[in-house]
Amino acid sequence: MSASQLDALIDALIDADVEFVVIGGTAAVLHGAPIVTGDIDIVHHRSPENVARLLTVLRAVEARARADARNLAPTAELLLGRGHILLDTRLGPLDVLCELAPDQDYAWLRERSDVVPRGRGELRIVDLPTLIELKTKTGRLKDRLTVPILMATLEERLRRGS
Repeated sequence: MSASQLDALIDALIDADVEFVVIGGTAAVLHGAPIVTGDIDIVHHRSPENVARLLTVLRAVEARARADARNLAPTAELLLGRGHILLDTRLGPLDVLCELAPDQDYAWLRERSDVVPRGRGELRIVDLPTLIELKTKTGRLKDRLTVPILMATLEERLRRGS
């Protein structure tokens, strides 16, 4: 995913007033970690109004279920549920997570996010300590390899006082 595609997808969500928190590798990149990621991971607020706004954006970017020959578009029912919806869009891959675990949904992440002004809105990014905690708990190889980079990024930010 190119930087311009990442920007376009994030801007489309912000412009539509979608309530979401960026997590995963994209959050790491936005925090300044020197890593590469191939998709955007978000956790969205699961209210009917927010899901309707999110669906509008997903339709505009031609979102379809990843690795599914049926070419299914996401639905409100899926987005109001509890699972992870893995999508391909014309701007690149987007993983829409309803929650990370029980009691780790949008509200939980919102309290653990940094807010960055962006365009006419603001972007919420999971804070580095929480991202480190989440990546440590997953136990996946790619996350275990990323944790030391995230810790070094956090240490550098603290050293600089930012």
